Parts: sequence; structure tokens; C-alpha cells
Amino acid sequence: MEMAAKKVFKEKTNKALGVNPDDARLTLTYFSLAFIILFIGGTLGLLQGLNRAGLLELPAWFNYYQVLTAHGILLILIFTALFMVGYFYAALSHTLGGLIPVVRKMGWTALGLMLIGTAFVVTTIVMDEATVLYTFYPPMQASPWFYIGLVFIVLGVWAATIGVFTSAASWKKRNKGEHLPLLAFFAVGAFLLLFFGSIGVTIEVLTLIPWAFGWTETVNVMLSRTLFWSFGHTLVNVWYFTAISAWYVIVPRIIGGRLFSDTLTRVVVVLLVILNVPGGFHHQIIDPGFTEGLKFMHVFMSLSIAFPSLMTAFAMFAVFERTGRKKGAKGLFGWVKKLPWGDVRFLAPMIAMIAFIPAGAGGIAQTNNQLNQVVHNTLWVTGHFHLTVGTTVVLTFFGIMYWLIPYLSKRELTPKINKLGIIQTITWAVGMLFMSGAMHWVGLLGSPRRTSYTTYGDNATALSWDPYLFFLAIGGTLLFIGGGLMIYIVFHLMFKAPKGDTAFPIAEPEDGASPTPKWTERWGLWVVLAIAVISMGYLVPIVDLIFNAPPGSPPFRTW
Repeated sequence: MEMAAKKVFKEKTNKALGVNPDDARLTLTYFSLAFIILFIGGTLGLLQGLNRAGLLELPAWFNYYQVLTAHGILLILIFTALFMVGYFYAALSHTLGGLIPVVRKMGWTALGLMLIGTAFVVTTIVMDEATVLYTFYPPMQASPWFYIGLVFIVLGVWAATIGVFTSAASWKKRNKGEHLPLLAFFAVGAFLLLFFGSIGVTIEVLTLIPWAFGWTETVNVMLSRTLFWSFGHTLVNVWYFTAISAWYVIVPRIIGGRLFSDTLTRVVVVLLVILNVPGGFHHQIIDPGFTEGLKFMHVFMSLSIAFPSLMTAFAMFAVFERTGRKKGAKGLFGWVKKLPWGDVRFLAPMIAMIAFIPAGAGGIAQTNNQLNQVVHNTLWVTGHFHLTVGTTVVLTFFGIMYWLIPYLSKRELTPKINKLGIIQTITWAVGMLFMSGAMHWVGLLGSPRRTSYTTYGDNATALSWDPYLFFLAIGGTLLFIGGGLMIYIVFHLMFKAPKGDTAFPIAEPEDGASPTPKWTERWGLWVVLAIAVISMGYLVPIVDLIFNAPPGSPPFRTW
């Protein structure tokens, strides 16, 4: 009894006084490395944008396609993974009363594995042995050490996943009958989805390693693409998952409001886990080898992902209006004036939410067969990606930094840094507006993605793209400036800001809110349903691609 009482007291003390120093060190290490990666990836993005606009000629020893590969891997895979693990481990530490030692060890183990994998991947790209872009589609063949590096990265993600599940299970064992705190519930859902999504790409990579070593002569290209996209689009939604956890739980507290609905929030988490993985199939909507009926089914499976997103939009804007009216707002849109636009902790995620409106609409357009034919393999797709990930996800990540780093480092967000943060947020948003807007428009005009600058022999159509590509370069330059400001702010908040106590802002439910049903915690049922939906989407095409395999392809090196 005495031991149990001490544990409860320690948990309450951690919640009241702040994070465990060992846990803070773990998360701050993740964030430090994440933003170093952001600086490198952002620099590569600037070079890429200037080259695509015809304003910069890259040297032969580090060409456009090497830059494009490194930019994609570092920002899409490494930066986001490091941030996600650091953020959710901090959330688990705060809401569950500190990380147990074995979970903290899993966090450090995950970091080590991811860094080893990153070293392999980056080295092979720099040596021009892996210029296969972020999707690493066969039959283009990279060095086997590139694929081995990817294995280490996945092992790191799985180690972090085990840590999250262990932490949640340990808390549930100590608190029988209680609901897992909402941020921890988000963590379980996000890492469960990440685990499901990573299974396919892991199988793919394990088939590519013997092929890259020359132990097997050919590879099943269509099977590899299908396994990749079971992961590729799911990964995007894992980042979105991470972002909306802050929208639901943190943002309402920052604006002085309350949680919209604990039950609705948990239902959104469950739906995202169940529905997401088959959504990746719409990336293959023009691929041969699949029946029209199968593609038609996947259109509906992909569109189903929009349902929890629409629930999120309703919930968030309901919170904004409800909070504004409590502060005395009048009229139809009077509540907008009551929102704290001068607080960067709100401004950054709010712009991220607004950006997701056109971003989500663009995703729905790409899911549709006929519309996909128009934009597939054009810069429209790249513009969509930068709007979803580069704006919605990354701006939310930035917004989190303004309160989480001061909380972890026991420092304060000063008015000066808040003002600089607002400048940073606006610079980033405007830069992305220029770049993503130009990409969308010139994509509709037919400009292809994944190509360096060319006029195709001064073809009139290609020359007409140049003004839009110039705006792309302007946007990329503004993004580089905004990224540089963010990196300065992050490390300033870690080491230079005044000492002080910063709260971990978690929204409370409304007074008199309905109790959350117990069935939301039935993860065994949700896992079974997720497996069933994934099987509906992928069992038929994968079995068909294996038993009716097209002729395998030998490796090609196009660089």
C-alpha cells in the first residue's frame, strides 16, 4: 500500500511541478536532432527550388536528383519521425506521471537505430549510389546499404512504438478502469497506425536487399510499388495524426477554451487507425495490373479518410466559436476577433488548420480517377504535398515548439520571441503560399514533377511555365528564411531564454460533459477491424501480384 501511495504521489508531483529531467533530456535530444535535420533538408530544398526555376545550376558531383532524394528522405522521413517520437514521449511523460525506465531505454534505443539508419542512407546518397528519390521505386536500384539503412530506421520506429505501448499498458495496469489520458490515447493510435503502415514497406525493403546485392536477378516491380504505398500515404496521415492531437488537446487551452468532446475525439482517433492504410492505393490509380473494380473500391476507401477530418473541422471551429462567445462575441463572426491572434502558440496551428481546407480538397481531387489523370506526375502533386505536410503538419509542429520546449527546459516564451515567432510563422506561410500555389497552377498546365529545369528544346509550352517556376523559387527562399528563424528560436528557447515555469497546456472537458463510454478503450476490437479493412484493401491485389506475377525486372541505374 505504501509503495502504491508513493507512486501516486510521484505521478501527481510530476504533473504539478513539471517533467522528469531524464524524460526532458530524451525529448530535447530528439528535437535538437530534428531541427538540425530540418536545416539541412531546408537548405537542400532551397537549392532544389532555385534549380527548378532555372536560377541555379547544381554541380555534377551533387546533382538535382541527389538533392531531391536527400531532401525527401531527410524531411519526409527523418525530421518527422524524430519530432513525432520526441513529442509523444513528452506527452506520455507528462500525462502518465513520467516514463518508466524501460520505456526511456526504448526511446534512446530508437534514437540510436534511427541515427544509424540515417547515416547509411545519407552516405549512399552523397556517394551517388542511391539517387532513387524518396519513393525508391524499382527497377531503379540503389546500393544495398541504402536499403539496410531504411531497415534500421524502421527498427527505430518499432522500438519507439514498443515504448509507447509499454508505457500505456503500465499506466492502465496501475489505474484499472480509468480512461487513458487523451494525449496518451492519441500516442497509442498514432504509433499503432505507423506500425500497420510500416509492415508493407518493410517486406518490400527485405525483398530489395538481396536484389541489390545481386543474389536475386529480378524484382516484382508492381508488388514493390503496392507495398510501398501501403506505407507512403499512411505515413502522411501519421503526421496529420500528430498535428491534430495538438489541435484537439492543446489549442483549446491556449485560447482559454475547453475540450469539445472527449468521446468524439477518441472516435476520430479510432477511425483514423481503422480507415487509413488502404488510402494509399489511390497513388496507384493509373497503374496497370489492377482491375477497374478494385480501383473503384479503393476510391471509396480513400475518400472515407475525409470523414474523421470533417469531424475534426467541425469540432475545432465549434471550440473557437464557443470560446469567443464566452468572451462576449456578438454576431455571426464576432468570435473571430476574440481569438488570440497575437499569440504564436495559437497563430501557427490556426494557419495550419486553415491550410488544410484546400489541402484536403486537393487530396480528394487526387483520389478521384478522372481528376487524377489530369494532375498525376505533375507539380500539382508536389504542391499538394507541401500544403499538407509543409504547411498543415509542419506549422503545427512549430506551434508546439513555442510551449513544449520552454516547458521541458524550464524557461519562458518572452514577448520578444513571441513576436519573432509571429514573423517566422507569417514568413513560412507566405513562402508556402507562393511555392505551393505556383506548383498547383503550373501542374495544371502540365509541368512535370521530379525533373530538373529544362525548356525541352525551347518548347513554347515549357517556356510558358517559367514565370510560375520563378514564384516557386521566391517561395522556396522565404521558406528557407522562415526555417532559419525557427531553428534559431528552438535553440534559443532551449539554452538562452529566461528561466521560468511554463505550463503543459491540456484542455479540460466542458462542465457537465457526458462521460466517455468504455468501448472507446477496446483496442483489441479496433485492431481487428483495422486488420479486416487492410485485408479488404490489399489481400486481393497482393495475392494476385504474387501468383500472377508479371515478368520480374533486372536492376537499372539511370544516373
